[in-house]
Amino acid sequence: MTNTTQEQAAPTAQNGLFEHAHGAGSPVPLQSRAERRTSFDVADFALPTGREEEWRFTPIDLLRGVLEDRVSDPGALSYDVSAPDAVVVGSLTPGQSPRGSVLAPADRAAVLAHARTPEALHVRIAPDAQLSEPVRVVLQGAAGLRSNTHVVIDAGAHSSGTVVLDHVGSGQHAGNVEIRTGDGSQITVVSLQRWADDAIHLAQHDAQVGRDARFKHVVVSLGGKVVRVNVNVRYAGPGGEATLLGVYFADAGQHLEHRSFVDHEPARCTSLVTYKGALQGETAHTVWVGDVLIQASAEGTSTYELNRNLVLTEGARADSVPNLEIKTGQIEGAGHASATGRFDDEQLFYLQARGIPQVEARRLVVRGFFADVIAQIAVPDIQELLMAAIEEELTGAMLVGSAAAGEQA
Repeated sequence: MTNTTQEQAAPTAQNGLFEHAHGAGSPVPLQSRAERRTSFDVADFALPTGREEEWRFTPIDLLRGVLEDRVSDPGALSYDVSAPDAVVVGSLTPGQSPRGSVLAPADRAAVLAHARTPEALHVRIAPDAQLSEPVRVVLQGAAGLRSNTHVVIDAGAHSSGTVVLDHVGSGQHAGNVEIRTGDGSQITVVSLQRWADDAIHLAQHDAQVGRDARFKHVVVSLGGKVVRVNVNVRYAGPGGEATLLGVYFADAGQHLEHRSFVDHEPARCTSLVTYKGALQGETAHTVWVGDVLIQASAEGTSTYELNRNLVLTEGARADSVPNLEIKTGQIEGAGHASATGRFDDEQLFYLQARGIPQVEARRLVVRGFFADVIAQIAVPDIQELLMAAIEEELTGAMLVGSAAAGEQA
């Protein structure tokens, strides 16, 4: 059985103002997404209780340590950076430009990551540089320790390249990523969450897309006990394109939460948000909240957001909440779709009727579910890594149990 909701919004309300928000069983927010508090002062963000709109899906009780106001533990996190010659790697102290020019902390984890990180990692891609190899940053966490990080990615005008942030190891981690893409640039940022099973990771990623620039942001969440990544995008001028992609696979006891906010203010910009996830195991929980704001000045905007979740076993839960707020009728198009369901019995029957065993049939369905998003990542070794990780997930108890049930039937 599949539970699907899909809507296409059309700005037809009076005075050119159309506001729409929906989610399964969720209240309609009265406050515009753009009006939520941002601040560089830790005192402006109290410890959340879980009753706040932005924290209501999150297991707050598991986050007390990472939300305490303190500096990183010694040896909590190490960096390993490899970059082509056209990239300069350095550091930025708080207040040192361009740190803080794009990212304004929007919750307690983000403000701690900013305020309690003495030196941010600065990755600068030179103007007009065309990177043939990705910049790779491996962030290794230590078990039982708390870390704060802030990474600034600064891509010059008309540059092109890919930056991969690979999170491994364990610990409790609050991290910010601040991205500025120059006019006419083509930049991809990939964030891999491959933590150990006990890791906690709370993150805010903010990007400013330059005039006529093309920006792609990819989130891949596979490991960690609790992972929560907020991605915010705004535009510095007309003609910008933003593509936000997400792939996640939650097992028993995992909470994987992804939120996105695209703020359309300049005219003639586009955005496409596509997140796909699979869940298996008791208490596996995923959350996706997608917010898009089209301001009155953003004439000619085109935007669409999509979230799909494949629930593989009993006891898993996926929450999906798309929100669309439109303040002008002069747009090219805006819409969203959300779907959560189990295996398509017709697909499985079709494959099994052609001699494919049940286990392999289920494997093919899951791989096909993720295939279109993975193809857009366009980094071959990341694609291979992701497909291998999905294969590993699919060799677990879910498929073994399904095969045994099929044999007994």
